[in-house]
Amino acid sequence: MKQYGLGPNGGILTACNLFATRFDQVIRLIEKPRSPPLQYVVADTPGQIEIFTWSASGQLITELFASSSPTVVLYVMDTPRCTAAQTFMSNMLQAVSILYKTKLPLLLTFNKIDVARHEFALNWMSDFESYAAAVEADSSYAATLSRSLSLVLDEFYSDIRNVGVSALTGEGMDSLFKAIDACAQEYQQFYVPEIEARQKQKAKQEQKRRDKELAKLHKDMQKANISPAEQTAAAVASQQHSTGGRQQQHGNRIIEVVQKDEDKSADLELSDDSIEGSVGGVGSDHEQ
Repeated sequence: MKQYGLGPNGGILTACNLFATRFDQVIRLIEKPRSPPLQYVVADTPGQIEIFTWSASGQLITELFASSSPTVVLYVMDTPRCTAAQTFMSNMLQAVSILYKTKLPLLLTFNKIDVARHEFALNWMSDFESYAAAVEADSSYAATLSRSLSLVLDEFYSDIRNVGVSALTGEGMDSLFKAIDACAQEYQQFYVPEIEARQKQKAKQEQKRRDKELAKLHKDMQKANISPAEQTAAAVASQQHSTGGRQQQHGNRIIEVVQKDEDKSADLELSDDSIEGSVGGVGSDHEQ
């Protein structure tokens, strides 16, 4: 923040952007052979989840995780604060937006159940009338909107997995990892084909863009009466420049790494000690 003259939000976003430019090192560290092998990797996102979810760097990090291993998004909620009906609804809307943005399996995780049990939330999710009764005393526009939204989210409630845990006492942790494993199977069954289709579509669009640029380059050269040999050399140079970096092979996939002014940029100093926890999920923490 001090170096770039940024405020808190700008500092978080810039840190994400700088981190994303070297995220291939994180992937290599995760994939490093170990004995015994890692089972889970827990990646916590910045406290202001909106910045991570809707920024280009956040999307890049999520897609790199999803392209290398089964990835699950944990949406962690503060259960005591969700006892307020409208706060509960705002959390559900946030969860829906993250689900459609990441296009990955989502697991609703109700934390702090040692303070307040989460059964009330499960009841609201399964019974519209019980949620309507919770906001009945409030005649404000926000309460009316919450009642209407609960009907809209009925299908979302029926298809989403959820679990209650306590980070303090450890209650529900076995159920949490079972739910993560179930989401990982869902990832393999439904999300891998979708990710592969998106990657093919992006590659197709990129090839189309390059072909268009080359055709324009040939046309310009013909107007300038440049020889065929010179046209070929210029076309090769143009295509190399359009990639913007180098390709690095990681297992069965290729990650494009954009490198500008490489000599002046320092690599992240990452080691095995920089990963805590165990492989599999991308965590999200949002408290209202």
